[in-house]
Amino acid sequence: GVYGFPRCPGESSHLCDWIRKTLDLGAYTKAVQEHLVQAEYWHDPLKEEDYRKNSIFLADINQERGINETYKKNLMALKKFVMVKFLNDTMVDPPISEWFGFYKSGQAKETVPLQETSLYKEDRLGLQEMDKAGKLVFLGVKGDHLHFSEEWFDSTILPFLQ
Repeated sequence: GVYGFPRCPGESSHLCDWIRKTLDLGAYTKAVQEHLVQAEYWHDPLKEEDYRKNSIFLADINQERGINETYKKNLMALKKFVMVKFLNDTMVDPPISEWFGFYKSGQAKETVPLQETSLYKEDRLGLQEMDKAGKLVFLGVKGDHLHFSEEWFDSTILPFLQ
């Protein structure tokens, strides 16, 4: 999930603060959830209950309203689950969410890695079991969101697809 306004020029910007507050007010409304795909990835760590109750995609797929064994079974069927974090990402906030980490609940400053999340500890998606089996791959690449060279893709990603 994401929480933040991408490419906004920092916490001190009044315009960014206004946009963030507007998103905070409307991200979980039915109309926004059903018509704005970005809102489906919105995870407000300050409003966890609203998120779990009203997120039509992310809370469901992350098993935060109940366990769907099919989701877990299908994910665990992968030979490798490759996650790429763009080390200079200005689009995804917090960037650690590209590796399934996120903010500690109740605040939006301190982040925790995947292994410290309830998703992992409760193994709702099988990520803990996959990690222990060596099936999770955490890759980092220099660059902004989805900016990578063809050479990097060919040498790093393609081998996982063969």
